[in-house]
Amino acid sequence: QVQLVESGGGLVQLGSSLRLSCAASGRTFSMYAMGWFRQAPGKERELVAAISRSGSTKYYADSVKGRFTISRDNAKNTVYLQMNSLKPEDTAVYYCAAAPRIEPTVLVYYDGGYDYWGQGTQVTVSS
Repeated sequence: QVQLVESGGGLVQLGSSLRLSCAASGRTFSMYAMGWFRQAPGKERELVAAISRSGSTKYYADSVKGRFTISRDNAKNTVYLQMNSLKPEDTAVYYCAAAPRIEPTVLVYYDGGYDYWGQGTQVTVSS
């Protein structure tokens, strides 16, 4: 099992940058594919970015492509989401999630594939 704790959210202006971190407990972090989801009030939870166990493959939602970068440091048991050129529509609670039993280069695109979730961190972008 793995426990996930997000940090790095906050209130920023349009065009600003934030880096979210997701720190994982345990010693099996490299065995999990990871994803970042977000959920705005009244909206469905959506996958923002995903990264394979090895970090060799990545996915981005069209709405964030070119602005967000997902990365991981398996030695530090941490996955990151670098968010640049933030827009008000990026406002949401951001969650990291871990998917077990995934081959090293495979991405997980649906929330049902993730067994472990963090508590979320709020990102608010003002205009």
